[in-house]
Amino acid sequence: MHTGRSYKLSEFLMWTRRNIFWLLILGIIPTALYQLFALKWLAIPFTVVALLGTATAFIVGFRNQETYNRTWEARQIWGATMSDSRSWAIMCRDFLADGDRSRELIYRHLAWLTSLRYQLRTARNWENLTKAYNQEFTQYYSIPEKESPLEQELIKYIPSSEVNHILSTRNKATQLLSMQSITLKKLHQEGAIDEFKFLDMHNALMNFSGHQGKSERIKNFPYPRQHVTINGIFVKLFCFLLPFGLLQEFDKLNEGMTGFLQGKMVWLVIPFSILISWVFTSLEQVGESTENPFEGGANDVPISQMSRTLEIDIREMLSETDLPSLLESRNNIIL
Repeated sequence: MHTGRSYKLSEFLMWTRRNIFWLLILGIIPTALYQLFALKWLAIPFTVVALLGTATAFIVGFRNQETYNRTWEARQIWGATMSDSRSWAIMCRDFLADGDRSRELIYRHLAWLTSLRYQLRTARNWENLTKAYNQEFTQYYSIPEKESPLEQELIKYIPSSEVNHILSTRNKATQLLSMQSITLKKLHQEGAIDEFKFLDMHNALMNFSGHQGKSERIKNFPYPRQHVTINGIFVKLFCFLLPFGLLQEFDKLNEGMTGFLQGKMVWLVIPFSILISWVFTSLEQVGESTENPFEGGANDVPISQMSRTLEIDIREMLSETDLPSLLESRNNIIL
């Protein structure tokens, strides 16, 4: 997540510079052939390009709206998870007379949050973080889940015996919820919590399971590939044809032009075709960067920061003073 007012233009140009390079080549070749070698037949009616551009604008706009919706839904899910986690900590602290048992349930919940965010940061084949321009941009920010192994983080919250068991399972977050449920059952059987408190706490676990399932749905179901494919084809086709459609339009400007620019207006096809095409390719790249809100990209939902803030809040509820520090942003980006 970017925490500043906006990205710097220099950052954005660096991120999209590969597109600019190819757009420059696409603009130079037809313009040079048209102007220097008099291949006037290369020009195509601008109406054709305009119609294609209109269709491309619609499909690019649709994709950006839908990918934003995915990110916003992910943010809502994790906002609800944070709220329910605070409620869970209060119930564990106040429903149980035994402070050690309360701390056990609370710390295992922090382990669940940790396991869940590590699972959500695991790469999928369809994600975009491995693309060159995204991989290159990761040098400007930190991905906490890539800096330390899961085992090292879990040992802070649960005994080593539980850590070894959890690491041997496939869905580690689910197994931690299962362990929480087993502990609640034992507490109820021992009479440490009554029926009503048991039901409240068990319902809270069901809510956490629901939040996890919603997060996994976004993580494990990509933005439909058919939409991604047709979007890419439309944008590339439009960018390829645009210089050919602008040739005659700029050539006509020579009729009313005198002086140095007379007869040379066609060369303006290069900068203007780059500018217009860059708008489309950048919109496509922005949509791509928001379609997977847990992959570790610069525009992800900041689940690491949210989890760290929650941990500090909860441990302060337990009157602890040896607290972890808040995560700091790098270049106004924090995950």
